[in-house]
Amino acid sequence: MAAHRHTGMRGIATVPSYVVMQPTTLCNLDCAYCYLPMRAADRRMPVSVAEAVAASVNPWAAAGRFSVVWHGGEPLAAGREHLAALLAPFGPEVEHHIQTNATLIDDAWCEFFAKHRIRVSVSVDGPRERNAERVTRGGRPAYDRILAGVAALRRHGLPFSALAVVSRPVPGLAAELYEYFLDLGCDVLGVNIEETEGVNTRGNAHDAAAVTAFWAELVAAWRRDPRIHVREVEWSLRYAGAVLDGTADDLLPRRLDPIPTVGHDGSVIVLSPELAGFTDPRYGDFSSGNVLATPLAEILTEAGRTPWVREFLVGVEACRSSCPYFGFCGGGHAANRYFEQGRFDGTETEHCRNSKIRLLEGVLEHARDHQSPAA
Repeated sequence: MAAHRHTGMRGIATVPSYVVMQPTTLCNLDCAYCYLPMRAADRRMPVSVAEAVAASVNPWAAAGRFSVVWHGGEPLAAGREHLAALLAPFGPEVEHHIQTNATLIDDAWCEFFAKHRIRVSVSVDGPRERNAERVTRGGRPAYDRILAGVAALRRHGLPFSALAVVSRPVPGLAAELYEYFLDLGCDVLGVNIEETEGVNTRGNAHDAAAVTAFWAELVAAWRRDPRIHVREVEWSLRYAGAVLDGTADDLLPRRLDPIPTVGHDGSVIVLSPELAGFTDPRYGDFSSGNVLATPLAEILTEAGRTPWVREFLVGVEACRSSCPYFGFCGGGHAANRYFEQGRFDGTETEHCRNSKIRLLEGVLEHARDHQSPAA
């Protein structure tokens, strides 16, 4: 298939659609596939950092829909009192989201979520036997505590999303996962095939046919009972529909969303939250500035000058000119390139293959297998 020269995604937008905030580096779990480098240390974000971020975020939120995503570590490990203090500077228009392992959720936390109108996303990998790598710092299974947290959310009538990591895409797994999450009670599901990132150096190369079949199976399971939104499936179908309509180029934004991640210390990493907390002899600490010294809005106007970001944008252009899937993924993710290839100006990664190329091919395979016979 010849590459189409998509015109979108040139340079970095100066106003993001959301900001990721790290209230603490600490996590009470020690999952085998986690990428976070400082999850055993309790380094909490000072309120002054939240105040500095809110100074830029509040005007953005007043102008249109805007989210702040609290993502650790385990955000709830910061405690309700401290998290409330971090939330306080943000205006009422800001939507708040938390990504949590759910093990600390109880009735008091549910009341906190309701009071602050926080949308919750739970990390859980499916039935008990699929969560063997989600363990406490003492090496004990975390599954029962995760379910207890989910039960509290349901008891309080709080809608929640779920995020599952798949380490080995084997036959039957996708259908099993979908049925599980239907029963769990989430209304949105995201599925991540494990990535080689951060301190997780495990390989993520899989047989192409197996990964394609996994995604095709997930599409089939969803189509049989589409009661919940499946992030990857719905985006793929939207793209496929746009290709058929000749409007695929309109799906990509004109510029890359900077997705600023504000670390516990106020440092700002753009494009890839997974780079936070790492340093490199060539690229330094990957930050484009610190909100305690420079307003976030100003940092983002200059983010494209950060050396590693410039290199990444060269890689995006290489993808645009060479990859027929560019319109679907927009050039991939910076952290995947760095942790898989050691630099930012490469092109196709294992993450591309697993979660972009094979995903789209899986959707198309399902469509081929279930197309109506010719009249």
